[in-house]
Amino acid sequence: MQRVVTPEPLVLFPTRERPLWSLLRRIGVAVGLLVLVTLVTFVGRDGYRDVDGDPVSLLDATYYASVTLTTTGYGDVTPVSPTARAVTAFVVTPARVLFLIVLVGTTLELLTERFRHTLAESRWRKRMTGHTIVVGYGATGRGAVESLRGCGVADERIVVVDRSEQQLHEAQRAGLTGVQGDATRTEVLRAAGVAVARALIVACGRDDTATLITLTGRELSPTIRISAAVKETENAHLLKQSGADTVIVSAEAAGHLLGLATDQPHAVAVFEDLLVMGNGLDLVERPLAPEEVGGPPQPLGGRLPVALVRGDVRIPFDDPAFARTREGDLIVAIATAATGGDA
Repeated sequence: MQRVVTPEPLVLFPTRERPLWSLLRRIGVAVGLLVLVTLVTFVGRDGYRDVDGDPVSLLDATYYASVTLTTTGYGDVTPVSPTARAVTAFVVTPARVLFLIVLVGTTLELLTERFRHTLAESRWRKRMTGHTIVVGYGATGRGAVESLRGCGVADERIVVVDRSEQQLHEAQRAGLTGVQGDATRTEVLRAAGVAVARALIVACGRDDTATLITLTGRELSPTIRISAAVKETENAHLLKQSGADTVIVSAEAAGHLLGLATDQPHAVAVFEDLLVMGNGLDLVERPLAPEEVGGPPQPLGGRLPVALVRGDVRIPFDDPAFARTREGDLIVAIATAATGGDA
């Protein structure tokens, strides 16, 4: 059986410019210098002499510009008048130096790019721990990143994994580090540092793929917190069984909002406000205060309690158990930035 060789995961760091655009810009500078010297030579062609004795044509001027800028200098076309020699000394020579700087600079950059990338990746891996991995940088993934930012997570603590080069370039321009590859593969998640990550967000857009990614992530890190989005409700239990801590049914959630918007559009607006962290109202978690043990949770700091979390069980505010808190409970509350929404 022939062995299938898969490419190694590629780590892409935040950048504001693609390498291709940088190379094209330098090529444009080189071509511009060539055109400039050609025009200067052709305009002052009476001050130049061709070795054949023929008048200097546009082709001769282009030839002279190319061999001069590249320091080849065959001497077929030479400046003979004082004006032509002055132009060569004060215009052509600086252009030649600039051309060489562009040429050598591009060559050195291409030669050292791999070394610099390897060094940067090594430094990144040494300091990268407790970060959040977001698989998929589509609409769902971008929304997850915005929520993470609203919760105070810095861009350098977010790693995006996607197979699409275009999506990863968008993540780079947004200031995020990306890993290009299929997240169902063990080596790709390892390249993203899943073993030392704090959380894994699966927003790949396919339920079957999300299940495989969840299984792989849970196998590589038994303690990582995994949140996954699925389209179909019937697949939610598969994600739970695969190791996801939280499963969001995106299609069903959108359907509920659409139905609610028909008769209660303002309620939907408030709900959307709750979904966007750091903007207006936020849903936050806080530990139970000692003085609250045994009684109902209090609106400490202006944060309104709406639910309890006891172990893996959520207790809503209308449940009788909500009024009898226990040590170790978590409080889910509605807050604003002014009342400690960033707590």
